Amino acid sequence: MKNWILMALCLAVFSSCDKTEPNDNPSLTLEGLTLDNFPKMSCSTSTRPLQTLLACKLLNIEYKWFQYIGLNDTWDIIPIYSKLTDAEQRFFEEKLQCPTTHGAFTRLIDGETELIIASRSISRDEKTYAEQKGIRLIEKPIALDALVFIVNPENPVRALTTEQIQNIYTGKITRWSDVGGKEADIHPYMRNPNSGSQEKMETLVMKGLTMKKWPEMMGSSMLSPFHSILSDADGIGYTVYYYYDRIVRQPAQYPTVAINGALPSHESIRTQKYPYTTYVYAAIRADTDKASMAYQMFDLLSSEAARKVIDESGYVAVL
Repeated sequence: MKNWILMALCLAVFSSCDKTEPNDNPSLTLEGLTLDNFPKMSCSTSTRPLQTLLACKLLNIEYKWFQYIGLNDTWDIIPIYSKLTDAEQRFFEEKLQCPTTHGAFTRLIDGETELIIASRSISRDEKTYAEQKGIRLIEKPIALDALVFIVNPENPVRALTTEQIQNIYTGKITRWSDVGGKEADIHPYMRNPNSGSQEKMETLVMKGLTMKKWPEMMGSSMLSPFHSILSDADGIGYTVYYYYDRIVRQPAQYPTVAINGALPSHESIRTQKYPYTTYVYAAIRADTDKASMAYQMFDLLSSEAARKVIDESGYVAVL
């Protein structure tokens, strides 16, 4: 309980509120769902706001978008702590976890969580791990996202082609002047293995091509690309659009690059004009009891009511 009181005080001092959502008439309901039988959930770092929003809608709990001022200035959806009961506080602490994309999949395979919201599909390593344990997962896309490339604001390059990106990361193009920029070496950065954005980079962009062993971005968190690019005028890195657009919210500080003539945006992702558009997935174990709340919630995520909540979170819901 002391941890929650401390968190609430910190939020009051070091946060900025976007708006409060009263949630008097929740648009998402699941008959018989309670705090006690709510399934244990895990998520990717970038899908945490959606996971929290789904829980708040289903349990009729008020929530806000908060900016953590001084703590990387990122935004997140959180319940209004001052209005939570002790039981609700325990619920958010115990039932909703965010162990990164890879951690969410491994917890699901190990039976430590019942339902996950992940920024990508299961990776090759995770699939191998599941097969070794005799576990099969059921996945379905529930939202659209995209892999985007960011550069330092001092870099004049604002457009690249897929071929140029591939040549940069395989080492065939090494100078910014070769792609319309200044006379300087290109400093490509890559994410850590099994991270959501690294898997997207390998499958969406490189498509079997082997990247050189470029430096990993500073740290292993979703903020690593932003820290790396901010400190390197000649760097280029990648992240997912939702994290960039809804959680970081600093486009002037981290310009995105148009790919094949299309800039990443909510609209270009919705129409899939942007070439690196991808999916956000919900997943459960195939051996989940179909009468369980976890399976019913998994089904619910394909409903029109769930799509409205997904849109509200800032994602583009899959139709």
